[in-house]
Amino acid sequence: MQEKGAENTIAVTQLVEGNPVATLVIDTEHRVTHWNRACAALTGMPAAEMIGRSEHWRAFYDAPRPILADFVVDGADETAVDGYYHGKFRRSALLDDAYEAEDFFPNFGPDGRRLFFTAAAIRNEAGQIIGAIETLQDVTERRQAENAIRDNQAYLAQIVDGSSVATLVIDAEHRVTHWNRACEALTGTSARQMIGTREQWKAFYSSQRPILADLVVDDVSQSEVPVLYQGRFRVSPLIPGGYEVEDFFPHFGKSGRWLYFTAAPLRDSAGRIIGAIETLQDVTERRRAEGALRESEERYRQLSLTDSLTGLFNMRQLEGFLPHELARAQRYGRILSLLILDCDDFKGINDRFGHLEGDRVLRRLAEVISQRLRLSDAAFRYGGEEFVVVLPETDGRDAFAMAERLRAGFAGQGVCSASGETMNCTVSIGVAEARPGDNWNSVLRRADEACYQAKGRGKNCTVLADSDD
Repeated sequence: MQEKGAENTIAVTQLVEGNPVATLVIDTEHRVTHWNRACAALTGMPAAEMIGRSEHWRAFYDAPRPILADFVVDGADETAVDGYYHGKFRRSALLDDAYEAEDFFPNFGPDGRRLFFTAAAIRNEAGQIIGAIETLQDVTERRQAENAIRDNQAYLAQIVDGSSVATLVIDAEHRVTHWNRACEALTGTSARQMIGTREQWKAFYSSQRPILADLVVDDVSQSEVPVLYQGRFRVSPLIPGGYEVEDFFPHFGKSGRWLYFTAAPLRDSAGRIIGAIETLQDVTERRRAEGALRESEERYRQLSLTDSLTGLFNMRQLEGFLPHELARAQRYGRILSLLILDCDDFKGINDRFGHLEGDRVLRRLAEVISQRLRLSDAAFRYGGEEFVVVLPETDGRDAFAMAERLRAGFAGQGVCSASGETMNCTVSIGVAEARPGDNWNSVLRRADEACYQAKGRGKNCTVLADSDD
């Protein structure tokens, strides 16, 4: 029996000494019976100074006090343990009469170390406690890493929440993890309603659909994004896997809002997508300003091309249009004709009724001309009471017929003045068909000469240039 006991002691000694985890064993007299090399390396106390003594506290504390194994040997209850390890221990979930604890030891190393240690009873065949075994693991780096992660998460939360740009974050499961105050203000949806849910779509759409961050988390291909954002998105020029979109949200505010939003992936150290961050900016006023600018530019463009009184094209536009049309007709062997209209006795109308009423007559003539134009034709105010009409694909005879319709149409309509008096006015019209070798000045001159002839024939008539009539 003695030989068997000795063999067991040797086996236990070899088992403890060979354990890479720092391990110590005490007996019922609280004397150290085992103190392995890993324990010596961790504590800086060699086994020779510990074995056979009850001063194992010196390896851990500045003053005498029990270590966790001492409580186990004494069969102490949790109240006794709590006196030394308040809030730092718990009973083992695996072993009876065993405890687990974690604590910081400021005297270990230059900056102290955090240890996770367990203590369990050693019993004889009769079940009596004959000692206790305690293991210790240095968890300093692990705790530092965990604390760093928590600090980073808290730091990220402060960055996100402190940003004046509406920002939300979702994880790999599409759950909302961050929804800052700017996002609450923009969407009218509180963080309390969103955090922890997959219902971020409710803040933006009337029915369920993925938001941009959802598409980023799913790492969708560029061909899939247009299904939801056709023509309104682009790949981020800065962040791989990110997108930028500008879209209108009709449910925001009283009349809807334009939002510019970006979404980019969040990745772990291995490059795997673990979430996405989305930012949103209200660009409604910018869009309205851009729209107003476009309208203003178009209005000024039209003003630069048109006569403000009649709405017809102006002389500057004629100088660009007529040479182009004449060159096209000559290049392809096509026909083109020109009308010049001049109000008869217009000075008398101004003298009798005033210039404002004279302007009313010119506007009415412009209306008559516009009503009779084809899509290919163009009319211009040439100056004062003169007008020019360019008729592509029209020969002189057909141009003459159209001119006669214009003349008769205008002559048959009196223009009512502001005082209710009828102002009767007629036009004289000159018609010229473009000839080979003509330039825009020469064809205009022949039409003008024909108009002058119409005046000489008594006015209110049409003359075709180079005609025998």
